[in-house]
Amino acid sequence: MTEKKTKTQKSAASGDKETRNYHVSTRADGKWQVKFAGGEKAIKLFDTQAEAIAYAKKLAQNQEGSISIHKKDGKMRKQKY
Repeated sequence: MTEKKTKTQKSAASGDKETRNYHVSTRADGKWQVKFAGGEKAIKLFDTQAEAIAYAKKLAQNQEGSISIHKKDGKMRKQKY
Protein backbone atom coordinates (compact mmCIF):
# COMPACT_ATOMS: atom_id res chain seq x y z
CA MET A 1 0.00 0.00 0.00
CA THR A 2 1.43 3.39 -0.96
CA GLU A 3 1.08 6.41 1.23
CA LYS A 4 0.01 9.78 -0.16
CA LYS A 5 2.12 12.69 1.01
CA THR A 6 0.62 16.07 1.81
CA LYS A 7 1.92 19.23 0.18
CA THR A 8 3.79 20.12 3.38
CA GLN A 9 5.41 16.69 3.59
CA LYS A 10 6.48 16.90 -0.06
CA SER A 11 7.99 20.35 0.53
CA ALA A 12 9.85 19.17 3.61
CA ALA A 13 11.14 16.11 1.77
CA SER A 14 12.41 18.16 -1.18
CA GLY A 15 13.86 20.88 1.07
CA ASP A 16 11.54 23.56 -0.29
CA LYS A 17 9.62 25.79 2.09
CA GLU A 18 6.02 26.54 1.28
CA THR A 19 5.56 30.32 1.39
CA ARG A 20 2.59 31.65 3.29
CA ASN A 21 0.58 34.48 1.84
CA TYR A 22 -1.39 36.69 4.21
CA HIS A 23 -4.23 38.95 3.04
CA VAL A 24 -5.20 42.28 4.62
CA SER A 25 -8.82 43.15 3.79
CA THR A 26 -11.98 44.69 5.24
CA ARG A 27 -15.00 42.90 6.59
CA ALA A 28 -18.67 43.81 6.34
CA ASP A 29 -18.51 45.27 9.88
CA GLY A 30 -15.76 47.73 8.85
CA LYS A 31 -12.93 45.98 10.71
CA TRP A 32 -9.67 45.13 8.95
CA GLN A 33 -8.64 41.48 9.03
CA VAL A 34 -5.50 39.45 8.42
CA LYS A 35 -6.15 36.01 6.90
CA PHE A 36 -4.23 33.22 5.19
CA ALA A 37 -4.75 33.15 1.43
CA GLY A 38 -7.80 30.96 0.91
CA GLY A 39 -8.56 30.90 4.64
CA GLU A 40 -12.07 31.25 5.98
CA LYS A 41 -11.39 32.73 9.41
CA ALA A 42 -9.47 35.87 10.25
CA ILE A 43 -6.25 35.43 12.20
CA LYS A 44 -6.73 38.81 13.89
CA LEU A 45 -8.97 41.91 13.55
CA PHE A 46 -7.97 45.58 13.62
CA ASP A 47 -9.62 49.01 13.62
CA THR A 48 -7.26 50.43 10.98
CA GLN A 49 -5.62 49.14 7.83
CA ALA A 50 -2.21 50.37 9.05
CA GLU A 51 -2.43 48.19 12.19
CA ALA A 52 -3.41 45.17 10.10
CA ILE A 53 -0.53 45.74 7.66
CA ALA A 54 2.02 46.06 10.50
CA TYR A 55 0.79 42.79 12.03
CA ALA A 56 0.80 40.98 8.66
CA LYS A 57 4.36 42.19 7.99
CA LYS A 58 5.54 40.65 11.27
CA LEU A 59 3.82 37.35 10.45
CA ALA A 60 5.26 37.30 6.94
CA GLN A 61 8.78 38.03 8.19
CA ASN A 62 8.60 35.27 10.80
CA GLN A 63 7.17 32.75 8.33
CA GLU A 64 9.21 33.88 5.28
CA GLY A 65 5.92 34.73 3.59
CA SER A 66 4.32 37.65 1.79
CA ILE A 67 1.27 39.85 2.17
CA SER A 68 -1.40 41.05 -0.22
CA ILE A 69 -3.19 44.28 0.67
CA HIS A 70 -6.74 45.00 -0.44
CA LYS A 71 -8.49 48.37 -0.69
CA LYS A 72 -11.76 49.06 1.14
CA ASP A 73 -13.66 48.02 -2.00
CA GLY A 74 -11.87 44.65 -2.07
CA LYS A 75 -9.67 45.33 -5.10
CA MET A 76 -5.94 44.70 -4.81
CA ARG A 77 -3.92 47.63 -3.55
CA LYS A 78 -0.55 45.93 -3.39
CA GLN A 79 0.41 42.31 -3.89
CA LYS A 80 3.43 40.38 -2.61
CA TYR A 81 4.43 43.12 -0.19
